[in-house]
Amino acid sequence: MSYMLNMFLNNLLPNNLKEVIEMKKETQKLTKLDPRITEFQDSLRKKYAENNKKAKKGQIDFVGSSLMEIFPIEKMQRDHDLGLNKIIYNRGVRATTTADLLQHIDTLIFDLVPSKIFINIGSNDVGFNVPEKIFLENYDNILKRIKEKLPDSKVFVMAYYPMSGTGTDFDDRSNSDLQKANEKVRQLAEENGYQFINVNEGLADSEGHLRSDLTFDGVHMLPAGFEIVLKNLMPYLT
Repeated sequence: MSYMLNMFLNNLLPNNLKEVIEMKKETQKLTKLDPRITEFQDSLRKKYAENNKKAKKGQIDFVGSSLMEIFPIEKMQRDHDLGLNKIIYNRGVRATTTADLLQHIDTLIFDLVPSKIFINIGSNDVGFNVPEKIFLENYDNILKRIKEKLPDSKVFVMAYYPMSGTGTDFDDRSNSDLQKANEKVRQLAEENGYQFINVNEGLADSEGHLRSDLTFDGVHMLPAGFEIVLKNLMPYLT
């Protein structure tokens, strides 16, 4: 790992309490399902569509739901030397499912013609009680469409992050549910010839739950959590 990257990771944990508080407020807003969420999702996808027109093709695409949207990977790369020769584009959209990604796959993936795609989608399928058969069919169709449209792209199917064991704002899912989903998604990745990656090392406590110092709601992570994820992702990004 480069000296610059080490310096960046060592200093990523925020010193500005106000910044952390604002991040918490924003993330809480984006994860609440109110009547405005669809309007916001549409607005964000329109923004992505416009940005795609100016984006460089053949780069790296991060796609998924809120856990991907709030991953500050673009800022990380913009502000610090990660030693990459590719631009990372974040196309995460809050409160979305595999069905949403499948419906908007052109804007979120294909328009970028990425050389590498990192996918973290499906935890909301689990939380919203989408039937497992539909969830897996949607995910399988996403992977098959990528294989057909972008046969030379490398695809990394990410394991779902752990969540806290108690005191979360999300009682519609559990670590057990996510672990079961991980196994199903791993099988889909292998069946489609793609790599399933678990970049969660260091996120969990001794009981396998998301560390309390890395989250404010039991599911969504603070910058310190994404610091760990980035370190674990580096072998796949380079």
